[in-house]
Amino acid sequence: MNQTEIKARLDSMGVIPSKKLGQNFLIDANVARWIVDQLDIQPGDTVVEVGPGTGALTEHVIGVADRVILVEFDARLAEGLTEKFADCEHVEVYHHDGARFDVRQLYKYQPVKLLGNLPYSAGGAIMRNFMKRPSPVCKAVLMLQKEFIDRIIGKPRTKEYGVLSLRMQSEWVSKPVKTIPPEAFFPRPLIDSTVMVCEPRADDLPVYDARLFDEIIRRGFSQRRKQIKKQLPDTADWEVAAAAINVPVTARAEEITLEQWVELTRIYDDHPLKNIPQKGSEIFDVVDENDEVLRQETRELVHREGLIHRAVHIFVFNKRKELFLQKRSRLKDVHPGVWDSSAAGHLNAGERYESTAVRELEEEMGIRDAEVQEVAQIAPSEQTGWEHVRLYLARHDGAVRFPCSEVESGEWFAMDEIRAWIQARSQDFASGFIECWHAFENKMKHAAE
Repeated sequence: MNQTEIKARLDSMGVIPSKKLGQNFLIDANVARWIVDQLDIQPGDTVVEVGPGTGALTEHVIGVADRVILVEFDARLAEGLTEKFADCEHVEVYHHDGARFDVRQLYKYQPVKLLGNLPYSAGGAIMRNFMKRPSPVCKAVLMLQKEFIDRIIGKPRTKEYGVLSLRMQSEWVSKPVKTIPPEAFFPRPLIDSTVMVCEPRADDLPVYDARLFDEIIRRGFSQRRKQIKKQLPDTADWEVAAAAINVPVTARAEEITLEQWVELTRIYDDHPLKNIPQKGSEIFDVVDENDEVLRQETRELVHREGLIHRAVHIFVFNKRKELFLQKRSRLKDVHPGVWDSSAAGHLNAGERYESTAVRELEEEMGIRDAEVQEVAQIAPSEQTGWEHVRLYLARHDGAVRFPCSEVESGEWFAMDEIRAWIQARSQDFASGFIECWHAFENKMKHAAE
C-alpha cells in the first residue's frame, strides 16, 4: 500500500494516528517488502506480527508463511485487519496488547518468527514478552527508533549500555541492517527508525540462572553512577567476586562486560547443584522387568549399557490447573535442551520411589517437604530409557527455583496447550515425558468414566 491508500484506509476506519500509542504507519511499499525479506520466511514458518496497523508489512507475508498471527492493540485497526483478511484461513487476528499477549500458545506453531514496526512507547515491553527466556521465537525482524536499538547493541562504558543491552545480548545477536527516514511514515516521526535482525545467541556462555542474572543486572544499574559493591546480594563476597572477574572493587555497572555479568551471576548463585548436571559415579540399583534388584552399578555404566533401573517423574500443577514444564539444560547427558516433566530423577541405590520424588522436587524446583500422590507406574522401555517409572502429582503455587546446570528454564502451561503441542511437535519433548503424559491422560480418562 502507498501513502494515499493507507490514509484512505485509516479514514474509512475512523482512525486518527495516536501519538500516545506511538502510531506511525509505514507508507513505503518497497521498504515494507524489503523488511519482510529479512525475515527469510520458509515453508512451515509461523509469522507473528505485532502492531500490524493497516497491514503494510502483512501483505508481503500472506501467501508465504504457513500461518500468520496478527496482534493489534487498537480495536479499530484489529477489526479492519479481521475484515481485510477474512478470506485467509491461515491468518489469525488478535485484539490484544503485544506486551501481554500469551506467547505460550505459540510453541505448538514453531518455528515462529517475529515481525513488527513496534510502537516507540511499548517496544521494550513487547520484545521482553516475546523474546525473554524461554521463547518460542527463532528469529525476529523489528523496526524501532534508532536510539532504542542503539541501547540494545550498547557497549560497556557508553551511556547506551544498560539493563536492556544485557538482557538482549545475553540471549540474542542483534544486528541493525537499515535506517528508515521519517518520510517513510505517516505521520512523520521526528527521528529515524532502524530495522534490526535478531537471532538466538550461540551456546558460547556458561549456563547460568537467568532469573538471578536479571536481578543482579537490575541491582547493578539501579544507581549506575555508583559502585556496585553495595547493590549486589549477600550470597557472595564482593571483593572475592571482583577478583574472580578481574575488575576493581570500585567498579561501576557500566564497566562490566556481559561475560563478567554472567560470571558474577554464577558466583552469587548459591544453589548447591549449580555446577552438577549429573554425576556419572552415582550408584543405581539395576533391576529386572519385575523391578527386583539384581545388583548396583554406576549411572554412567547403566546408561551406556541400557540396563533397567528406576526413576520418578513428577507433574506439578498450580491453582489454575496449569502444569509446570522444565526445559532441560544443554549439559544433561540424556535429552539435552528439550522439554520435560516438572521434575524427574533416578532412584539412588536403596532409595524408595516416594522419597525420591520429594527429594527431586526440592532439588529441581525448590519445593520443600512436598506432598506427592502416585498416579501411574510405567514399565521400562526404550522410550523411558529402560527405567521403571512411577509418576507422581504435586501442587505448588509459589516461586520456582531450579539449578541452572540441570534446567535451562521453565514455564506453566495449560493442559490443552500441552496436548496440542505434543500432537504437533512431539520432538520438542523428552521421550520419557511423552510416556508419562500418555499414562496421565489415560488415568484421567478412566477416572472420569
